Parts: sequence; C-alpha cells; structure tokens
Amino acid sequence: MAGGSPKNQQLENQRKRVTWILGVSGLCIVFYILGAWQGSTAPTNPSEVYNRIGCQPGMSTNEDQSSSSSTTFSLLPVELDFESHHRVEINRTSEAQKFPPCDIKYSEYTPCQDPVRGRKFDRNMLKYRERHCPKKEELLLCLIPAPPKYKNPFKWPQSRDYVWYDNIPHKELSIEKAVQNWIQVEGDRFRFPGGGTMFPRGADAYIDDINKLIPLTDGSIRTAIDTGCGVASWGAYLLKRNIVAMSFAPRDTHEAQVQFALERGVPAMIGIMASQRIPYPARAFDMAHCSRCLIPWHKYDGMYLIEVDRVLRPGGYWILSGPPIRWKKYWRGWERTQEDLKEEQDAIENVAKRLCWKKVIEKDDLSIWQKPINHIQCIKSRNVYKTPHICKSDNSDAAWYRDMETCITPLPEVSSEEEVAGGAVEKWPERAFAVPPRISSGSIPGITAEKFQEDNQVWKERVSHYKHIVSPLTQGRYRNVMDMNANLGGFAAALAKYPLWVMNVVPAKSEKDTLGIIYERGFIGTYQDWCEAFSTYPRTYDLIHAGNVFSIYQDRCDITYILLEMDRILRPEGTVVFRDTVEILVKIKSITDGMRWKSQIMDHESGPFNPEKILVAVKTYWTAEPQKSQEQQ
Repeated sequence: MAGGSPKNQQLENQRKRVTWILGVSGLCIVFYILGAWQGSTAPTNPSEVYNRIGCQPGMSTNEDQSSSSSTTFSLLPVELDFESHHRVEINRTSEAQKFPPCDIKYSEYTPCQDPVRGRKFDRNMLKYRERHCPKKEELLLCLIPAPPKYKNPFKWPQSRDYVWYDNIPHKELSIEKAVQNWIQVEGDRFRFPGGGTMFPRGADAYIDDINKLIPLTDGSIRTAIDTGCGVASWGAYLLKRNIVAMSFAPRDTHEAQVQFALERGVPAMIGIMASQRIPYPARAFDMAHCSRCLIPWHKYDGMYLIEVDRVLRPGGYWILSGPPIRWKKYWRGWERTQEDLKEEQDAIENVAKRLCWKKVIEKDDLSIWQKPINHIQCIKSRNVYKTPHICKSDNSDAAWYRDMETCITPLPEVSSEEEVAGGAVEKWPERAFAVPPRISSGSIPGITAEKFQEDNQVWKERVSHYKHIVSPLTQGRYRNVMDMNANLGGFAAALAKYPLWVMNVVPAKSEKDTLGIIYERGFIGTYQDWCEAFSTYPRTYDLIHAGNVFSIYQDRCDITYILLEMDRILRPEGTVVFRDTVEILVKIKSITDGMRWKSQIMDHESGPFNPEKILVAVKTYWTAEPQKSQEQQ
C-alpha cells in the first residue's frame, strides 16, 4: 500500500517529534553552559581585578589623599541582574530609600556606649558605662560622616606608630598623658612612642621584661586580653611576637583611646569590667594583663578576678603591674598610704589563692600568677576555702548580657593531675589548623574533626577566589577585618599569613556556640547580636565579611539598621563581602544603593549553578562638610 500503513506513519512522526525536541533541548543546554562560562570567568590581569571591585590600585596614605572624592566602580563584563525575578519580603524599611548624612556631631557616635544615654543608668559598679543600646525609636536613619579632612589610615606596620590628626582630632590624651609617653602630636599626625603608665621605657622593653619571667616567644602563648588597655601599645608590640591581644577599655574620660588603638591597626573593643561578663567564652585567653588599669580586683568578693579566671585557659597567666604592686617604692607618687596599698595587695593575693592560682613571681614592677591546668586540687581545697565555691552553672561560655558570678567557673573533668582540663592546644602556628579540643572531645554536637578539615578546605578555596574579586586583599590594603558570622574561624585561618587581623564574631543565641573553638585555634573574637550596634567607634574596619548573616537576622529585626551599622563601622573605601541567597542579596543591594555604596552581585566560586551568590560592595569616599566659621556665615 502506497505511503505505508497509517500505523507506521504515526510511529515515524512520533520519532521525528522526539528527535526534534531532543535536538532543541541539547542546543539550549550547550548555549546556557557556554554563556554561564563566559559570565563567570575569573579576571586574568590586575587592572581588571581593580576595576571590578572599585578600588584604585596604589591608593596612598599621604597628605593628598583627602582630595580623593569617590571610589571608581566598574561592573563585571556580564552583570548578574536578579532584580526583576526575586521579590521576597524580608524585614526592612521602605523601598528605594536614600539615606542622608547624619549631623557632624555624630561623627564618633557609639550607639550602645553613648555617654549621654549612659548618664541615665546606675553609677554603682560603673554600670552606666556598660552597653545601653538605643530603643527602636531612637535609632538613626542616616549615615555617620567622616571628619571633613579624613584620610585613609597609614598602612601597617607604619600605622602602629602614626595616625592622622584629622581622623581623630583629639589632643586630650597627648596633654593628659604627656609624661607617660602614650601619644604625641607631630604636625598633621599623632605619633605613638609605645609608652605607658607602667612602662616608661616603652612597651617593647616592658614585654621583654615579661618574657624573662614567662615564655612569650615559643608559641605556647598566643591569645591575650588587656583589661583597660589605653591606646593598646602592649597589644601593638605583642603582635611581632605572634601574640594577638584583645584590648578593651571603656568610653570614658580618656577620650577615644579604643578609637586610637583601632586606627593604629591593633585589635580593640569598647568594654568594661562592671557587672556583666565580658563577651568572651570560658578558657579563651592564654594570658591576661592589667597595667594600672584601675580595676578594683579585691572588691565585690573578688568578682573581677573570678571573671578573669573564667576566660583564662588552664595554665594561663595573669600579669599585674601598677598599684598596688611595688607599693613600697611608689606609694608617694600614687598619693595613697602604705597601709592602704598593703591591704589591697594582701586582698588580691588572698583572692588569687582561693582561686587556686599559683604566684609565679613578683619582680620589680611585675607580679605574675598562673591558673591551674585542672581543678583536682582546687576541688579538694574547698574544705579549707569555703568561698568562692565552684559554680553549678551549666554554660560557662555564656557571656552576652550575662551577669558576673562570685563562684569559680568549673573546668572540664580530668583523669589525672597532669592532664590539661578541656584538652591541651598545639603551639602556634600549628594551633591554627590542629583540631581544637572542643571538637576532638565532641563537646559541640554535629561538629567533627572531618567537618573541621572540610571547612578549612572550603575557606582556602574561598579566599583564593576572593583574591580575584577583592583586590588587593593580601597586599596591605586591608588591616582590620571583621567576620560577622565566623562559625569555626575558617576565614581568619585562611588569612592568617597576611598582614591583617580578624575580629571573629559569633552571633549571640547561635544554634552552635563556636567562639571557644576559634580561641582554641589561636584567633580572637566576640559575641554579638547584630540587631544591636557593635562595641566600636565609627570607621574602624577595612573589610567586613557577612556570610549568611541576613538569613539569620531577616526575621529578627529590620535589616536596614544592620546595614547602617555596617556603614558606621566601615572605613571610607572599605569593602564588604556578602554571601547569601539571591533573594536576600537583591534586597541588600537595593538598600545599600541608597547608602553611597557601589556593589555587584557575582556568582558563587563554584559557578552559576550554586544558589548562593556573592555581593561585593565598596563604601565610597565622602566626608562631612567643613563647618563654616561665624565670620563666613
């Protein structure tokens, strides 16, 4: 029969239709992959890298810098535009808002340590200098301005010794502490000779004196805390010995001391020993230090020394210089009686003994104690010393708005007197990548040694990718770095060989509290609720990393205020790297476009098929308008 049977003809048509569909589908897939490959190709030369992120190569820190008006910003060859496809509602203020600059009086605004607000609170135990954050109706919807003649800070290590006067125009400390050599004004800049109240020969020589008494250079001491740090010269000079110090001081009559520290490129926070725990986990620091820090260690049943004991690692050291140490020599200069100073030292010695600390040595201006490596003997000694007792608390790491206690934080149990409670840590630098004891002991559910190693590999790859999109990441452009959601500290570890430091932040009330792990790796950090302001001055960080932060906080508070807080603490021409879903990044970009930021959404380092994307943003350079004199008005 001509043409074949109807049944055969029908089968032939079906075959042709299937072949056509497969052919078209194959072409679509080929062209999609080709287009995705072209759009995600890494830049191949330095000039393209600089153009992508909007940083001018070779930006200097000289006198002409104040003339830079804004950061240039060129988009990627293929811009990722998700705006029309993603319209998920998350907690934020009105659409397409342009944020005006705040008044110049807010140039050094610290929302949760505002001196004016603080005066309303209890002065007992200096509670009024603790964190007191503004209510929602008090929050500012404006951009904190830099001073009119602001310049980018000196690069490290020059920044350790020099700060531009126009960036922090306060001469008070140079006058008040002139004899003690804290800080000097030299023309258009401040110079930091490295002096301190108790180290007139300089912090370097002072640290050498400590090194003669305890080992500072063999890697066994890596993390330190400096209570009442001044301008953080002790922490600044420890860095060349591979020791990183968390320096803190209150916002008080010593104007801008923490601001000076951060401007120098030295880790620091606004903080105080008052009624609440300092925001660090238990067993965090290898060494604690107080040089005439004026903390009443012997008062309130020894509560402040008990808090130091909580954050000291087993076997950690506490160093005290200044009143009352060596009172027989200094009592006249301190304008106190010999009896008063002797009584204070006896009281401190008594508290230290009850904490089971061993006095290592008292020599010249220094006195050093050591915490025991476990609590076997300490528990036995409670038969002699009834107070302070061992705490019954089930969470010694909890430190976010948590009151201090007058009981000894218990150490993890051990099987012998030679065993280090909680596990010993490796010496630095091996410590950075060794499996931390909190992980190897299984104390944090769901985090294993295998996951730790996987996380290190992930961050190694991510930082390698960041070098192409955030330049010059490793060449000294960025000194003060913050990781807003640090997890295991992998970002800081991947950057450890570069001339920068990372403030590792673990969000308060996280499902897994990993800050103790970060300290066991030899890095520093703090707890923080990002619905509130961070305890720092404006313009104190060069680079901020925000990985999945907004996924965590999108239902907790208005993300606009989190972004405004990031703008407050970011330096002009500083960079932010966001990692999140496309929906959230589109929302973030729509807000930061009204904040004088230039930004670009990019593919994940693994390619376009990963639902997580990267948003790189650069804060443009701008300052407050110079205030006109009355004659000009």
